[in-house]
Amino acid sequence: MRPESRRVLWAALVFAMIFPTIMALLYFVALAGEPSKPRPDANLAVVIAYGAGKVIQFAFPLLFVLLYERQLVRLTRPTPGGIVFGLAYGVLVAGVILLLYHLRLHQELVKAGAPAKIEAKLVQFGLNSSAGFLLLAVFLCLIHSLFEEYYWRWFVFGRLQRCIPVGAAILLSGLAFMAHHVVVLTQFFQGAHQFYAKVVPFSLGIAVGGMIWCWLYYRTGSLYAPWLSHLLIDAAVLVVGYDLVFGG
Repeated sequence: MRPESRRVLWAALVFAMIFPTIMALLYFVALAGEPSKPRPDANLAVVIAYGAGKVIQFAFPLLFVLLYERQLVRLTRPTPGGIVFGLAYGVLVAGVILLLYHLRLHQELVKAGAPAKIEAKLVQFGLNSSAGFLLLAVFLCLIHSLFEEYYWRWFVFGRLQRCIPVGAAILLSGLAFMAHHVVVLTQFFQGAHQFYAKVVPFSLGIAVGGMIWCWLYYRTGSLYAPWLSHLLIDAAVLVVGYDLVFGG
């Protein structure tokens, strides 16, 4: 790779790795207000910032590849082994999440005010009903998780491999994937004790998950396996969220 091409690629990757965190700070913190005091109506600024941020985020890799690299984007068929591993990993992690929630975390999350904080976010997006939550869940599980895999595994990790060794690319992309989740988690778990007891371990778990999805994409060359795994884990998290807000 020519030096100037490497510099352009690194600039694109740095932007791709930090942009989701910047947008999370904007729509989850700066525009959202106090998370424990839900507004009585939707927050249009939050909705616009979220929507615009997602359009920019998910359009950027495609435009970079088409306009700068001048390459066509091709879908790769799933491999049976990758699908089996992705399904097994997704079921395992989803099961652990649900088991921990019912055995230990439910009361802790209630005491930490998580139901009110989740409801506050739903109110800001105009989705504070069971039907609205289910609509959000379908979007996050089926569509958003696929776009995240395309963004973080296909583009960020896939192009980091061109610049640094595979192991380093897995580590860096996993940490970058974790960063915007830290912003989200700190809105639900506030204070130093909650940060070290909840935000740090949950964030590290997300980083490890991102690294495993990178490895799975690297081994299979397909996004289907990590997407299936991602979908199942997101579904488990959303089951927890639904139970906290609407489970009585």
